[in-house]
Order: sequence, then structure tokens, then C-alpha cells
Amino acid sequence: MTARGFYVGISGNIGTGKTRLTRVLSGRLGWQAFYEPVTANPYLEDFYADMKRYAFHLQIFFLAQRFQAMQRCLSTGESFLQDRTLYEDGEVFAPTLRDLGMLSERDYGNYRSLFDTLLSTVRPPDRILHLSAPIEVLLQRIRRRDRPYERHVDEAYLGMLERRYDDWITRISSVVPVRCIDTSQLDLEERDGTLEGLMGELTAWAQERR
Repeated sequence: MTARGFYVGISGNIGTGKTRLTRVLSGRLGWQAFYEPVTANPYLEDFYADMKRYAFHLQIFFLAQRFQAMQRCLSTGESFLQDRTLYEDGEVFAPTLRDLGMLSERDYGNYRSLFDTLLSTVRPPDRILHLSAPIEVLLQRIRRRDRPYERHVDEAYLGMLERRYDDWITRISSVVPVRCIDTSQLDLEERDGTLEGLMGELTAWAQERR
């Protein structure tokens, strides 16, 4: 029988600190990490320049990349962390783009059909770490890192995403245990009590699974 590692999904709005937390935890725990494909994404800059034209292309790219990464990680039998989960594509970003009129009902329907099919073939995370922070904090972080394609992200868009996240977390919590973390006060550069406690929890959960 193939070994089954512990799978942790790290979810959250833009700017919540998913990538940094994934990097810190994977480094200290010695687990594999899959990071959201940003720099290698051929549609991201085009999407932020013309959201309506490239929304469908972008969502399909993210869906394919995250699904392929999940398959690779799950097949190794090793424990790993995923920077943004497959769920968020279909439950948060795609419906938000539809609500904004950036995805037509036809494209959204086709996307959702593919999303549901792929989701049915992979196992859910063993735990989800859901990160959050006030919208003003997210905007400060986004402005500070100054990625050109994120310069048009505004408070209204982040707010829409946040409401979708709240709804999804309520629903997914009945399927997967969720640990919610406010990152506005979490210092990932220091071994503070919150971070050390989180690492202890993950280690204990993984040992229980084995």
C-alpha cells in the first residue's frame, strides 16, 4: 500500500502571507511545498490589464497547475503544504469574476463542470490553515511588494473575495478541519508562541495520521 503523507492546504485572500508561511513551515518541518504559480504564469499580467478577456484563460491555467501539483505531491506519500488550494479557484475566484461580469455564464458553467470533475478525483487536505487580515493590512502589503500586475487590486475587489472566502470556509469546515489564523500580528521572522504552537499542532496531527 502506498504511504499517505499529511496534506495541509494554506488558504487566504491576496496578501495574507500564504507564501511566506508555506516557506517557513516547510523549511522548519522538512515537508514538501507547492507554491502558487505566479512568476511562471503566462496570463497573470494580461489578466490584470484586461480582466474580461483573460479571466477564463487565467482560471483554467491555475486549475490545471494546482491539480497537477496535487497529483504529484499526493503520489509521493510525503507530507506537504500547498500555497492556495484547488478549492479556492472554483469556490472563491471564479464566482467572484462571474459576479463582476468578467466571466460569462457560459464560460463559468464550463469551468465549474471541469472543476467539479477534477475535484472528485483527488482527496481533500487533512487540514486547512486559513489566513486572514483586515483589508487595509492586505492593501498595505500588496502596495509594499509592488507587483506590477497587482497595482489595480483595490479594496472593493478584496472585499468581494473576502466574502466568498467566509462563505467557503463555513462550508468546507464540515468536511476538513480548519485552523483560522489572523496574520496581521503574526511575525514569521521570530519563533513566537503562535508560530511554534502551530508547528507543534501540525507535527502532532501528522503523527496521528501515521
